[in-house]
Amino acid sequence: MGIIAVTGATGQLGSRVARMLAERGARQRLVVRDPSRAPELDGAEVAVASYEDEAALRAALAGVDTLFMVSAHESRDRMPEHRSAVRAAAAAGVERVVYTSFMGASPEATFTFAREHAQTERLIAESGLRMTALRNSLYADMLPLFVQDGVIRGPAGRGRVAWVARRDVARLAVATLLDAAHADRVYDVSGPDPLDLHESARILGAVTGREIAYVPETDEEARHSRAGAEDWQIAGWAGSYKAVATGETSVTSHTVEHVTGTRPWSLEEFLTNEPESWSHLVE
Repeated sequence: MGIIAVTGATGQLGSRVARMLAERGARQRLVVRDPSRAPELDGAEVAVASYEDEAALRAALAGVDTLFMVSAHESRDRMPEHRSAVRAAAAAGVERVVYTSFMGASPEATFTFAREHAQTERLIAESGLRMTALRNSLYADMLPLFVQDGVIRGPAGRGRVAWVARRDVARLAVATLLDAAHADRVYDVSGPDPLDLHESARILGAVTGREIAYVPETDEEARHSRAGAEDWQIAGWAGSYKAVATGETSVTSHTVEHVTGTRPWSLEEFLTNEPESWSHLVE
């Protein structure tokens, strides 16, 4: 097994992947902006680079066989960053990329950022790199952050989400990074249960002991409630809820269990096992 490069190694997902790879004895290179924040792990070396610094990233990826490419933060300039990262990986001689995409990624997706994920998948494929795309559902870790004053508001209608825990995405990512048999595949990645937001709010309330409700909004109400934000932010935020309404996030796959041998957590199991995700709601 050659060197695996992990981007976003100081973030919520990348750090989990890095720790799990270390537990498996993998040789890895943690690609980070700030080396002081990089986790200290057996078998891991650190390289300093960012997606927008193509030359530095190309140098950081020299000798790497497989790249875990965590999508850049949602921003107005994310696609230029992704183009730079893909060019750097191809120029460095990387063989395969495991990319964190989004469920329903398509040029016609309701969720604007899912369209960017589709563009990135295409960039990777057209660059000559072999790709494993993890099309993740909405993270269960994000649900508590949607609560404002005990209410989740958005234009999601009665659509459903098969919430998936970052911990389970990380387990899947590690399995695909360690086995090239997963090359040239696109995986839908979800939790076990498609829940509407009323059900999700009830589960979150039951675990936290708080009264939490979901209040559906119209598109106009949603835009008004986010007045003051930039247009691209409003479109992305509202689009994530509208993707729920259209059913684009309701896909329930068996990928995590099929690849890792262990079923993913339900929303209730995640909230019970990771109370730090919702502790801010009861403090």
